[in-house]
Amino acid sequence: MSLITEVNEAAVPFQVSTSAEKAAAPGYQLIRRNGAVTSFDAGKIAVALTKAFLAVEGSAAAASRRIHDSVAELTAQVVANLTRRSDVGRTFHIEDVQDQVELALMRSEHHKVARAYVLYREKRAAERAAAATQPVVSAPTMAMTLDDGRKVPLDSARLSAIVAEACAGLDGVSIEAVLTEAHRNLYDGITLDELAQAPILAARTLIETEPNYAKVSARLLLDKLRREALSFVSGTPEQATQAEMAARYPDYFLGYVKTGIASDLLDPELARFDLPRLAAALKPERDLQFDYLGFQTLYDRYFLHVRGHRFELPQAFFMRVSMGLALREIDREARAIEFYDLISSFDFMASTPTLFNSGTQRPQLSSCFLTTVPDDLDSIFKSIKDNALLAKYSGGLGNDWTAVRGLGAHIKGTNGESQGIVPFLKVANDTAIAVNQGGKRKGAVCAYLETWHIDIEEFLDLRKNTGDDRRRTHDMNTANWIPDLFMQRVEARGQWTLFSPDETPELHDLYGKDFRTAYEAYEAKADRGEMKVFRRVAAVDLWRKMLTMLFETGHPWITFKDACNLRSPQQHAGVVHSSNLCTEITLNTSADEVAVCNLGSVNLAAHVTRDGLDQARLARTVKTAMRMLDNVVDINFYTIPEARRSNLRHRPVGLGIMGFQDALEKLRLPTVSEEAVTFADTSMEAVSYYAISASVDLAAERGRYPSFDGSLWSRGILPIDSLAILSEARDGDVELDTAMTMDWEKLRRRVVTTGMRNSNCMAIAPTATISNIVGVSQSIEPSYSQLYVKANMSGDFTVVNASLVRDLKERGLWDEVMVSDLKYYDGKLAAIDRIPADVKALYATSFEIETSWLIRAAARRQKWIDQGQSLNLYIAQPSGRKLDEAYRQAWRLGLKTTYYLRALAATHVEKSTVKKTDGKLNGVSAVAVAAPALSDAPLQNGVEAPNACSINDPTCEACQ
Repeated sequence: MSLITEVNEAAVPFQVSTSAEKAAAPGYQLIRRNGAVTSFDAGKIAVALTKAFLAVEGSAAAASRRIHDSVAELTAQVVANLTRRSDVGRTFHIEDVQDQVELALMRSEHHKVARAYVLYREKRAAERAAAATQPVVSAPTMAMTLDDGRKVPLDSARLSAIVAEACAGLDGVSIEAVLTEAHRNLYDGITLDELAQAPILAARTLIETEPNYAKVSARLLLDKLRREALSFVSGTPEQATQAEMAARYPDYFLGYVKTGIASDLLDPELARFDLPRLAAALKPERDLQFDYLGFQTLYDRYFLHVRGHRFELPQAFFMRVSMGLALREIDREARAIEFYDLISSFDFMASTPTLFNSGTQRPQLSSCFLTTVPDDLDSIFKSIKDNALLAKYSGGLGNDWTAVRGLGAHIKGTNGESQGIVPFLKVANDTAIAVNQGGKRKGAVCAYLETWHIDIEEFLDLRKNTGDDRRRTHDMNTANWIPDLFMQRVEARGQWTLFSPDETPELHDLYGKDFRTAYEAYEAKADRGEMKVFRRVAAVDLWRKMLTMLFETGHPWITFKDACNLRSPQQHAGVVHSSNLCTEITLNTSADEVAVCNLGSVNLAAHVTRDGLDQARLARTVKTAMRMLDNVVDINFYTIPEARRSNLRHRPVGLGIMGFQDALEKLRLPTVSEEAVTFADTSMEAVSYYAISASVDLAAERGRYPSFDGSLWSRGILPIDSLAILSEARDGDVELDTAMTMDWEKLRRRVVTTGMRNSNCMAIAPTATISNIVGVSQSIEPSYSQLYVKANMSGDFTVVNASLVRDLKERGLWDEVMVSDLKYYDGKLAAIDRIPADVKALYATSFEIETSWLIRAAARRQKWIDQGQSLNLYIAQPSGRKLDEAYRQAWRLGLKTTYYLRALAATHVEKSTVKKTDGKLNGVSAVAVAAPALSDAPLQNGVEAPNACSINDPTCEACQ
């Protein structure tokens, strides 16, 4: 039987088998509505699509040819979408197939055909409901196939109990709804894995209607993991409910450590801990706090496994990470429990490399590495080799290429001319692709170049899709390292001179007024004819090209050399030559020092109530988090000696925040408000105060970092004080706010007297993945949509803002039509008339917010941060004027760096569901909806560019 049966088969004027054969999916099975299982036949999809098109467009010859082409393409899309989904397996329910057919029609904008298809499905559903004399419940008579191949009666009672347990304590969820949907995916002979997956899939389909179903889905996946982990550790088939795990977790934990060591995954030193004491400290109830996206991410890529068999449960995972960080503590068990309590509560989360590798035999726990590439052939290729070694264990890289001589410069050894930096960047680009960290992700690197380098214009073109591909780096990120003098020349509409660094070696290491003096002296030499390689351009023309390339390709990013150096606490120890992959790290580099930073983020939303910031809780969190980060320096596995030397000498860490948008929503503060900007200021002031104080405490206990003497810290100059240094260097031409609310004088005296354990304490990373694990908004970002589908290697995830849903429920506005409205308008509230103005303001998405508000909030944070922040700029309708205003404002307000420029792309995201409603979407029919959608990707010649480190891409662990 075809998917649409009432269209006359005789009307099909041509064969569809060729298209179907191309899209065939051998070995897959289809579950019919009566529970029968048959072979999946892609040809029937083509037939159904053809009939739907013919019913709308007729069978004229011209239409037939057009229909044939459309059907072939759509059939291939449907089969590809079905077979790519790892969560479906090799068995599809007929409704899943029809859902994908409907989605394909909607995405391809065949609105009339989609409408006909939707209406037919609804008609047939009504007919089946009317014809049914009694419910068909086939599950009790079904068999399930055990792992050893034996078939036993399907355990419907346990299925019901597990679903009930998953729904317990959650408002707005229905056990019956999950079970009803789950039974659609059952068939006689179903395997245990498929049986475990059925209720997960069922709960997932309901997330858009009630966010708590995300927790239901996570808990059902947890049940699947429990069977997998308990069986592997014990060596015999086992399963347990969540209620039973309170008693079973301790014994399991002891077996887990033993299994991990025997499998050469865990450090044997873990066996020397007092394991019963640690096991007794585990909190099984914290397994229930995950949302589905976070838990599936952990399941797929974080939990330890042996050949795909996972044996690490969530609380064992958090304790393993904590034990790894406590290895060198005096009372290791007490500290491990303290660390465990912090991360398992979601108050703080360590970065992804730490979560991946802590407690393992290769504990590479650091997030970011910064290098300077010297100007000789041996050193250049050593730097590229170092990139590979650093990326091998999940490190994100920032390379400073400014010292390498430019195109046309003289090479003394060969008496020839240099080909410049581009050929070497091509090699670095291909090396990043080759090192993919065991399939977890490809190596990720960003190249930095100063604006005066003779190769700057070719550097700007590296990400273009046109031109000589040998001079393009499509997989490497790039960033401009811009001195203040260039920005001043742009504002003055003056000239700018490009040099080769072999003739101007001082410029690389100078900043502020010293840079200006040296640069102008070289310009004078050029005027006298004493420079061999140089070129004059209008500063504003080069600035315009920078912004044009940024818009067209998403690169190079805009970062500011002088702000990074003038406010660096480590001016006495070297120069900040670049930032890192995600533009939040600002540490010194040199030929013999590779900067390393160890990251983690405070969940700001967990430290906020309706009354404001919970200062006491935040102080406790930051104190423990700083200890954990400091421990990383000593425990870390270093792949190159330059990284070890730098990290042990300076001991920098980067404590950041995430969940900022969630915190604003708790406080009922719209992003576009002076109150929100003030909260950005005062919340970061508190984090900064407690982080610096914690570093002083660690210095009292463990000693100052070796290069402390001579630092800004040693002179009593804290991050807030370094604003004056930046202002003086710019002759006062800078817009800075210096207001404060805490007792900084007292802390300043402690810093000078006792010292600091860490040269740097704070950096706000993108938190691309750990915010998903915790279930909060990423970093300091506003939401880019309130309802959307996130697709990654783990499948498709419906994400809906639970806070918004609660607000709409309180006002009686959350219903099926509102869900459809949100999907139609891509998660934006502005166009939905029913929603009150105050709710629209509170939940305004990133593209509905003027960029200046994000920059102002970032500037108020920046005054407290000794490193930087990964700041994306969102512009719904970019123009040259808007980009110019945004980036000049960022510079004038003293920001150190910016990250991606994000714009709306002319593309479509997958709608989160295909569920129908008879309601109207603000006057638009609920069927056949396919509107332009948000893209978090940078634009590349009008098309979405690859996301090397997208904040909304959970496959990226470059920084966090």
